[in-house]
Amino acid sequence: MKKFIEEFKAFIARGNVIDMAVGIIIGGAFTSIVTSLVEDIINPLLGLFGGMNFDRLHVKLLGEVTLNYGKFITAVVNFLIMAFIVFLLMKVVNGMSDKLTKKEAEEAAVPTTKKCPFCKSEIAIDATRCPNCTSELEIEA
Repeated sequence: MKKFIEEFKAFIARGNVIDMAVGIIIGGAFTSIVTSLVEDIINPLLGLFGGMNFDRLHVKLLGEVTLNYGKFITAVVNFLIMAFIVFLLMKVVNGMSDKLTKKEAEEAAVPTTKKCPFCKSEIAIDATRCPNCTSELEIEA
């Protein structure tokens, strides 16, 4: 049992588990924001243009039993809107990440070595004499 608890502690202490927990908490907070956006702003606007609220659509089956298909339509529309908002958010984040990665790649692309024209060995870019063949090198401007 002690070994099991130690393994569990090691699992919890890993960075990716903590990152996942933070992501879930932020996701929960973000969900409430997007839900409010959809329910309080977008759905009323759709109601203005569509002239009706989907939540009220239903079919009576037997007596008091109703099939509320309008709520399902609303849930699907909410999902599509939330998915679109998350898509736009991820597109912005990925675009910023691509720019940062591209900038880092450009900085890393600056050469730090060159080839000796005499012995063809790899030498430091600012070398004035080859350490391998001792030839004097021309200073590049």
